[in-house]
Amino acid sequence: MMDEQDKKTYSNFEYDSALNVVEGVKQPEQISNFYLENMRKKQRSEPSVEQLVDGILHGDRVMLSRAITLVESSRFDHQRKAQQVIEQCLPYSGKSIRLGITGVPGAGKSTTIEALGKMLTGLNHKLAVLAIDPSSERSKGSILGDKTRMEELSTDPNAFIRPSPSAGSLGGVARKTREIILLCEAAGFDTVIVETVGVGQSEVAAHGMVDFFLLLQLANTGDELQGIKRGIMEMADMIAINKSDIDIEKSKLSAQQYRNALHLFPMPDSQWTVPVMLCSAYSKLGIQEIWNKVTEYVAFTKQNGYFYHKRQQQNLRILDETIENTLKERFYATPGMEERLQQAREDILNNRVSAYAAAEQLIAAATN
Repeated sequence: MMDEQDKKTYSNFEYDSALNVVEGVKQPEQISNFYLENMRKKQRSEPSVEQLVDGILHGDRVMLSRAITLVESSRFDHQRKAQQVIEQCLPYSGKSIRLGITGVPGAGKSTTIEALGKMLTGLNHKLAVLAIDPSSERSKGSILGDKTRMEELSTDPNAFIRPSPSAGSLGGVARKTREIILLCEAAGFDTVIVETVGVGQSEVAAHGMVDFFLLLQLANTGDELQGIKRGIMEMADMIAINKSDIDIEKSKLSAQQYRNALHLFPMPDSQWTVPVMLCSAYSKLGIQEIWNKVTEYVAFTKQNGYFYHKRQQQNLRILDETIENTLKERFYATPGMEERLQQAREDILNNRVSAYAAAEQLIAAATN
């Protein structure tokens, strides 16, 4: 052990060591004060409804994006503000062609949209792409990576890509997609493409918000009987066999099988004969022909009145769905409902009450 004299000597001893702290140049802050001040200003100056509407009508994409964020928000004050924006934009909407694109994972939906989109912007069309990304059932998060799969289109000045989380909505179609379509149309986009997450029985939800529904298929994914099983085929206005340049003969065979399957379906209300064609988004094969069929369909259905009838029916469906969603939200927002639900679940698990009777009691409590 050191005595008092040693301690005093040791404390006064200066020596060179790697552990010595040498005063150096002060490091800059990781985030600049200028950036932080700008962020504070933005947070303090939330745009008003009038500013959002004016910006949207003048094609301001920043205002459009902020309005879409309000639409997607679950906060009550954001929802109320979003509805005011939508109401004022409504008279300026409805003038676009709404195209839905779906297909099995790996069918090339994003690549097809980019190829079609670049062709359209090259023809001076203004294109909005609403790419619906699947939300995780566990984390509720989404990757939102569609912009990375559409590198060229995402930098095109005539294109606007907005990835949105599906948030558990039916068929992977975000609940607010219909309202976002209206905002994009008010902003001057004459073509709106809605990309869904994948094919399935619930994908008919996408059919309820677009004018033309394109189903992308791959060769050798099913014969005529397999096609009949897929209810989505009854909703398709066109079927395209993508990646057909890989094996043209197999693609032709698959196309003929789908045509045979379609012959077994009744004539659609539109009286449109559903075409089946080959395409390759990678090599741009058939992309122009796809758009030609879209415009041909729009002209055909406008002439026989089905185009307008379909949009009216879609609006009525929105009314019904909105009522159902609103009633559901108000049910769960009823004071004390969380505790009642927990008790009802315990009663059901312990066989003290049936699920039907418990539901009736909860509904009665929410409506009284």
